[in-house]
Amino acid sequence: MTHSFDKNYWDDIWQGDRATAMAAGEPNPHLVQHIADLTPGTALEAGCGAGTEAIWLASRGWEVTAADIATEALARAAERAAKSGVADQVQWVEADLSTWEPNRQFDLVTTHYAHPAMPQLEFYDRIASWVAPGGILFIVGHLHHDNHGAAGEHGHGHPPAEASATAASITARLDPAVWDVETASESHRTMTRPDGRETPIHDVVVKAVRRP
Repeated sequence: MTHSFDKNYWDDIWQGDRATAMAAGEPNPHLVQHIADLTPGTALEAGCGAGTEAIWLASRGWEVTAADIATEALARAAERAAKSGVADQVQWVEADLSTWEPNRQFDLVTTHYAHPAMPQLEFYDRIASWVAPGGILFIVGHLHHDNHGAAGEHGHGHPPAEASATAASITARLDPAVWDVETASESHRTMTRPDGRETPIHDVVVKAVRRP
């Protein structure tokens, strides 16, 4: 099935019965593993959803811009940020990431399973252009494989093929004259769902540093 991933699609998701599960949980473990030791600066979270990762970054001292297309997701995110005491460190932006352009570059640009209404790899090209010289691009996405049927993070269900990628397909688009790729991995883990069931998660993780 082909999904549109437009505003109507995501607004319906965030107003539906999966929203509570999608807003629950801990920050993505790959983000925690790879970013926790970095010196905080400016960060953009592209496709922030209910703000779990953006709030974690803000709590670590980052000045965060967090963008998402879904109004309800951002409302949940802002409420959670206020409760976490980091409201002043996060700017929430309602934006279609297939067309929106930030007015600055960032020390860190990250995305976790975001699927805007455009080809997935072209989306990664877009956000890579928002990384400042010396900054970091950090992508966590759904791993593409032939037997596609893994359940997604935060209750995304079965990610369709057009919303997935491989490490090689992402890094092939990063010009080695511009980028130093530090991590390009494909991982398999399990996540405990709110109902207690274990769900397999198949991730692609890319971390690259833009040369100064």
